[in-house]
Amino acid sequence: MNNRHAGRSGSIPRPAPPHRRDEPLPWQQPKPVEEDPEALDRVEAIRRSPSYRLAEQDMEFLGRGDVRGPRLQLDYLKPELLLEHHGVAHTIVVFGSTRIKEPAAARRDVETLRRTLAADPGDAELARRLAIAERILAKSHYYDVAREFGRLVGLTGRIAENPCVLVMTGGGPGMMEAANRGAFDVGAKSIGLNIDLPHEQFPNPYITPELCFRFHYFALRKLHFLLRAKALVAFPGGFGTIDELFEILTLVQTRKIEPVPIVLVGEDYWRRAINFDFLVDEGVIDREDRQLFWFAESAAEIWEGILQWHETAGQPLCRPG
Repeated sequence: MNNRHAGRSGSIPRPAPPHRRDEPLPWQQPKPVEEDPEALDRVEAIRRSPSYRLAEQDMEFLGRGDVRGPRLQLDYLKPELLLEHHGVAHTIVVFGSTRIKEPAAARRDVETLRRTLAADPGDAELARRLAIAERILAKSHYYDVAREFGRLVGLTGRIAENPCVLVMTGGGPGMMEAANRGAFDVGAKSIGLNIDLPHEQFPNPYITPELCFRFHYFALRKLHFLLRAKALVAFPGGFGTIDELFEILTLVQTRKIEPVPIVLVGEDYWRRAINFDFLVDEGVIDREDRQLFWFAESAAEIWEGILQWHETAGQPLCRPG
């Protein structure tokens, strides 16, 4: 069709190219220097101004305190949309110390410190570090327990396009690495929720890449730990593990969320770390609150307990294939 006839009654013009024009619009070129020799410099100064940046690309603007609201929304929304996209409906959340290594690594640390101390037996600080390393080695078998537990959970959805439940951890080393690694061992997907911290960190290498997320806010990370959780498994750990444990215990205690199975792995450790019975005897928690969790030692015991809890609740999870 001849462009001279475009617009004539009964004629239909060709669709305009979506990204190109034959004739540029007036604002597609800066003001000519012939009209104002300083115009181009002024335009460049405007383009370099922080106010001219797109808001979504202006990290200085997004980092302001009064823009915290949109940042909170984004911190929630990105993982939520991607988890939905990947069909993640249910998770089993695993926490535990980042300092508890796999047995071989823990043994190497002890042997290195023993040799160093042997060369300087009077060094009290070395002796203290050796004693801690030996206690870490004594707990390193929990790495194997967490890894085996990750395998058991992973087996439930190894073949399924959308597994019924996935392991979710904080994405770090130690106990979290072990659980992600167990799922990785059987070819299953698993999730890691890292947190942005002032010092450099790395996610553990066994998380499914498209299911590893990094959060700015602890609060939004905690929210995502619980939104799809069908159980919480807490291995021996420190501040972070205890923080997450008591948060979910409080939410279940107050029925702010529906009860979920809460398993503390390593009864001797947890009874020494936190005297729950003392809290009951002191009247600061009720006896029924003591029933919100139980202790376990082996991967099979953890998994079977979770399955039994859900069956009793009338909400059965799928069993390993």
